[in-house]
Formats: sequence, C-alpha cells, structure tokens
Amino acid sequence: MVLKQLFKWQVGRQKSGYHKMLLMGAHWPVKFDVYLLKFPEGCEVPKHVDEVSSGRHFRLNLVLKKANKGGEFVCQSPLYESDRVKLFRPDRCIHSVSRVEKGERLLLSIGWIRC
Repeated sequence: MVLKQLFKWQVGRQKSGYHKMLLMGAHWPVKFDVYLLKFPEGCEVPKHVDEVSSGRHFRLNLVLKKANKGGEFVCQSPLYESDRVKLFRPDRCIHSVSRVEKGERLLLSIGWIRC
C-alpha cells in the first residue's frame, strides 16, 4: 500500500493547501518517513500537534526554497532552529506555517519515532 504513495503528490494532512510527496519510509527497525512538501501561494497551516499512538516523534525540516513572502514555520519550543533547519517534536510542540503570501515554499521533511 505504501508503494502506491511513493513519488506521487498528495493533499497534506491539515487540508490547508500544502501537498506532500512520500520519498521513502519504513516501519522497521525504526519507523520513519521522508517527504517533499510544497506550500503554494495562499497556503497556511494552522496551529496543531501531531498525535502518535506510542513513542516520541521527531521531525527535521530542511527548507529547500523559501517563499518570497510569508510561509514561515512557527514552533512553540523547537529542539534546534536556524534559518533553513528546523528540528522539533511535533507530538509535543504546537507548530504552524504562516500564510504564503507570495511565491512557493518547498521543504524536505524527515520524521521518525523513537520508542
């Protein structure tokens, strides 16, 4: 079933206008995923927390292309944050993306769950 999702654009989970493309993932020995995320003009992601059934969820976002205006990642308490690198716990930290007012935002998102 996961193979059918590889390398195909899908609507993002928050139904807020962003799209995601699964590049790779596994359930064993460590559950992880790697997505390419595209935030077109007009898109924004509201404040939220990503629930997990067990373990600790980590996510590393690498900004490949910034929007010309807007599209800023906002996180309550990131583990590490620089201009283009964001490491955080999406299961614990409230996070969002401000409205992309001009251009498009593109990022590589790597997530994993530790037991």
